[in-house]
Amino acid sequence: MKFKATKKEMTQIFMSSGKVVPVTIVDVIDDIEFEKIQENSKVNISGKTIGRGFAVGVKRYGFKGGPKTHGQSDRHRAVGSVGAGTDPGRVFKGKRLPGHYGNEVKTLLGVTVVAVDKENKQILVSGSVPGSRKNVLTIEIKENES
Repeated sequence: MKFKATKKEMTQIFMSSGKVVPVTIVDVIDDIEFEKIQENSKVNISGKTIGRGFAVGVKRYGFKGGPKTHGQSDRHRAVGSVGAGTDPGRVFKGKRLPGHYGNEVKTLLGVTVVAVDKENKQILVSGSVPGSRKNVLTIEIKENES
């Protein structure tokens, strides 16, 4: 069963055992049967990530960056050498280089539903979900898992 929802905000709740659990509040858009959604069931959540525009290797891939001294006045966040030399004389496909970062659909598998609020049509899921607030999400509940 799939349905549409929007990301509202993140918060944390305290379980009866005293454990603090970070959760994301999700508003359900579609008319669904909330009886099919149960606490502790697993769902798959798909959404578009936050777009970060053009990003260099340090932000996009977590590269270390160059040295701060030894004449490197403007190369602190540069990628560095990218080619392999005369042979093969080109840059291989898939090389991690600066470019567009974010704004792509990501799916989180096996996210746990912590609580269901039928009156407000909200679901609390553990952890974070892709995108910013008011981002449209697709939530899939496996029939055999609920």
